[in-house]
Amino acid sequence: MTSPEGSTDRPLAPGPAAPQGPPAAPWPGGPGPTPPAAPDGRRTHRWGLGAFLLAEGVFLLVSWVVGAAVLAQGAPSVAGLGLVLAVPTVVAAAVALAATWLRGHGPCRDLGLWWSWRDVGIGLAFGFGGLFLTGAAALVWGALVGPDATSAVGEVFAGQRAELPVALVILVIVVLVAPLCEEILYRGLLWGALEKLGAGRWIAAGVTTLVFALLHFEILRTPLLLVATIPIALARVHTGRLLASVVAHQVNNLLPGIALVLALTGVVQL
Repeated sequence: MTSPEGSTDRPLAPGPAAPQGPPAAPWPGGPGPTPPAAPDGRRTHRWGLGAFLLAEGVFLLVSWVVGAAVLAQGAPSVAGLGLVLAVPTVVAAAVALAATWLRGHGPCRDLGLWWSWRDVGIGLAFGFGGLFLTGAAALVWGALVGPDATSAVGEVFAGQRAELPVALVILVIVVLVAPLCEEILYRGLLWGALEKLGAGRWIAAGVTTLVFALLHFEILRTPLLLVATIPIALARVHTGRLLASVVAHQVNNLLPGIALVLALTGVVQL
């Protein structure tokens, strides 16, 4: 059969593929964009271990400055101790986020930090499941250490009293703010830096767990911190994103946070 012009009909050759647009933006409940990777699978952001070391250095510096300022006022109040607890961690996390904006693709793509109800559920599962592991480890650790079995936060607030609103602010810091900021630093910035170097997720999980425990500078509690952090790291491994580990970390801090509120309001004694 010929066309009206007399030429033989042929199937049209496929044209060039339409150009692909940018990755879809994250959306509530969705998987979010995949972090960009080089052909060998490594991350393509320009920040690395230097960004983590900078953020950790800022944390130590701000801790010293805020601590000195609070102690200069005499006996620190509960509100002042809350500032010592919160401000350095928040500032360090802000440095980490700035590194992803200035030398990467932003925290959503570089750190996997976006909202997902599925990740919240996974974080809750690992968090509450981890409470059994942490509780058993805490009993063993307490039996071995004896009366010195307390955390640095417990030591700082020992003997302090506060009105309920102030105690609830401390609860928010311990249960919500500190876990979020610490996860941005360790299983966000440090994790991404290790992946950029070619480390797999299990190596990243192991290294970040060890560094997290050691940089709390609590020698006696280091073994307990290692055990408590395992479910948090597993949440990060399972999802490949940060929100699940944030939620698992917040659940892990829930019982100590409640105990701290009861102690500050005089209901129990630490």
